[in-house]
Amino acid sequence: KLNATNENAEQIGDMLMEETGALSVTFLDAQDTPVFEPLPGETRLWGDTDILALYDAEADTNFIIDQIKASNMLAENFAYKVEQLEDKDWEREWMENFHP
Repeated sequence: KLNATNENAEQIGDMLMEETGALSVTFLDAQDTPVFEPLPGETRLWGDTDILALYDAEADTNFIIDQIKASNMLAENFAYKVEQLEDKDWEREWMENFHP
């Protein structure tokens, strides 16, 4: 997880998918700023956007961080957080926690 601005978040997300092998990338609101319905074909992101990328458990996180640093898309000493997700049957987990 790392933080970006709306100017570079989409580029960083693309780089994470294409160059570092992310399995998925999600953009999250880092503040509590509403983004209303975008126009057709428009991608609207928050001014302060958290980017959450998921990788295979065997991925080399040091390599990924080095690739992000080498991209020069973020400040030199950017903050990031690496967490390991517990391996679960996520489909079953979702069904058990879904409340209509």
